[in-house]
Amino acid sequence: MSTPSSDDIQLENGNLGREQVTARDPSGFLSQIIGAPVTIKLNSGITYKGNLQSVDGYMNIALEGCQEVVDENVVRSWGDAFIRGNNVMYISADRGNPSSG
Repeated sequence: MSTPSSDDIQLENGNLGREQVTARDPSGFLSQIIGAPVTIKLNSGITYKGNLQSVDGYMNIALEGCQEVVDENVVRSWGDAFIRGNNVMYISADRGNPSSG
């Protein structure tokens, strides 16, 4: 019996199997969500929400209607904003409309 590794997954029959990992380029996903509402979390822990206007190869991001959010409450509205890519922890496509009014 082999020792489980981080690539092992529990199969329905109870046996361990190897998860197939496929590397994907995020550019396709990012191009599909241009103009859509997104959430951006920075390495500092700050979260921004707004409409994604552009992303470049360095993950530099332009947001329209940008709002700083803490505990689901808007603490500051920035309007249009540019976020330098090396500060970005993640980009998440939001379901539904942004909370801007």
